[in-house]
Amino acid sequence: VQLQASGGGLVQPGGSLRLSCVASGLASGINAITVGWFRQAPGREREFVAAISWRNSNPLYANSVKGRFTISRDVGKNTVFLQMTSLSAEGTAVYHCATAPRGTIWGRLTASAAYNYWGQGTQVTVSS
Repeated sequence: VQLQASGGGLVQPGGSLRLSCVASGLASGINAITVGWFRQAPGREREFVAAISWRNSNPLYANSVKGRFTISRDVGKNTVFLQMTSLSAEGTAVYHCATAPRGTIWGRLTASAAYNYWGQGTQVTVSS
């Protein structure tokens, strides 16, 4: 399985970005796995951002991004998106997408250990 994240860049505080994660090499499509986004800022631990359920596209968000970030997917393109709005400096990080096996307990999806494949990441820098 390969995951390719893209869409990062430099954005001003209050701005928006949309990240994409294209999955390839899956035995089934992304509608058979859960995909999550994590971020890691310099000197900080990796942090859960959002996940989308394989079963029904239900989203799960970290409290810090609720109401500002939206996760969605295009099953036909094996792509998951993370729309980020109202970005602040705390959003500066490398954003990684990852896949969790079908059947992963919903409550475990905030933990990076629940995910088995990871992409390289895309840098997001929020700065004026």
